[in-house]
Amino acid sequence: MDNFEIKELVYKFKDLGIEKSYDNAILIGKAPFRGPMGWLNILYPPLNVEEVNVLEQHLETEIPKSYKSFLCNFTNGLNILSSTFSLYGLRRQINRNIDLNIRQPYSIITPNVYERPDNAKDSFFFIGGYNWDGSNLYIDTQTDKVHCCERWDATSKFEWNSLEEMLLSELKRLYGLFDNTGKEIDEDVKTIPY
Repeated sequence: MDNFEIKELVYKFKDLGIEKSYDNAILIGKAPFRGPMGWLNILYPPLNVEEVNVLEQHLETEIPKSYKSFLCNFTNGLNILSSTFSLYGLRRQINRNIDLNIRQPYSIITPNVYERPDNAKDSFFFIGGYNWDGSNLYIDTQTDKVHCCERWDATSKFEWNSLEEMLLSELKRLYGLFDNTGKEIDEDVKTIPY
């Protein structure tokens, strides 16, 4: 992903601290109100070609070109505002040893293989979601548009023309709901786009 504005937005909280985890995830914006190891934004190390091939074998489908580029050239998934919004990737390991500070993205396999919502067409490739209510994000591979749907029903509730457009607009929208330390301004305001 070459969009400079998106990169700048992901690093919005860099003044609150940046660290790398044991497995090279980039942790941005220390959030002590979320716990002693809390961070606002997390980027995971990009995938290589072999990892993409393994992932596609598990998914039994090809990853959409725009998302494959995102996974290989920008980040293997991300978490924004303490997982308020997440894009999924390949979990390289299952270990949750807190002493090692291992950070892994949510698995992209889960929504595409094990927990596909009702009405999901074969052309829908699920890429992420929101922790507010479990709403999903997917790319329709026939149009390359990104859609937001409810957790268990793939009927589109909101649509963007591209992955880049979705990321840019969602980062701006979500940051407007949080203060400069990453705390929600009003916890009763929905963080989903519809």
